[in-house]
Amino acid sequence: MSLTNTQLADLRKSYERAELNEDASHAGPLQQFDQWLNEAIAAQVPEPNAMTLATVGSDLRPSTRIVLVKGYDEHGIVWYTNYESRKGLELAGNPFAALQFHWVELERVVRIEGRVSKVSDAESDAYFHSRPLDSRIGAWASPQSQVISGRSVLVANAAKYGAKFMLNPPRPPHWGGYRLQPDNWQFWQGRKSRLHDRLRYTLDSGSRWNRERLAP
Repeated sequence: MSLTNTQLADLRKSYERAELNEDASHAGPLQQFDQWLNEAIAAQVPEPNAMTLATVGSDLRPSTRIVLVKGYDEHGIVWYTNYESRKGLELAGNPFAALQFHWVELERVVRIEGRVSKVSDAESDAYFHSRPLDSRIGAWASPQSQVISGRSVLVANAAKYGAKFMLNPPRPPHWGGYRLQPDNWQFWQGRKSRLHDRLRYTLDSGSRWNRERLAP
């Protein structure tokens, strides 16, 4: 039975697991992210490396999807995908994006904004060849974001490229990595009575991170 609007409005949760304050947080956002991601992994939350990627197309309509982070360091956050997908085409026209991690069990959210660029061919090649064979064939088989007549198209494509490349499919020219270079991070920790903790890190002109608290 479907929920009524009143029942939906009455769904509430009290956040009481942890706190986030300036004294206990890291001075730099990358160190804070590293700590939280490792704590999410240690807590065995489902898919701790899953993040929402938001892009905006030339029609100014935003779109989101889930991708998996595959690397991060002082240069940025990395994921891999089809360059000819909707997100790839939108990033080609507008190279700015936002990422969001939501670790429900830990009552934590991390939001990241910045400029996006493709990683080097060498990086994309190295990651592509580390993937399972089925995933490498799948990168050839799926014309991502395009309309297809049915699942049989994917199955036929997978069979075709599997027979063509056997055990050594090369990286498709339309597939590779992106790196978002952050200039804005936000860390959100749920707290009781909706008085959540929310810290923002912004990059100044001197490449220093400024930390400040935002009202929830």
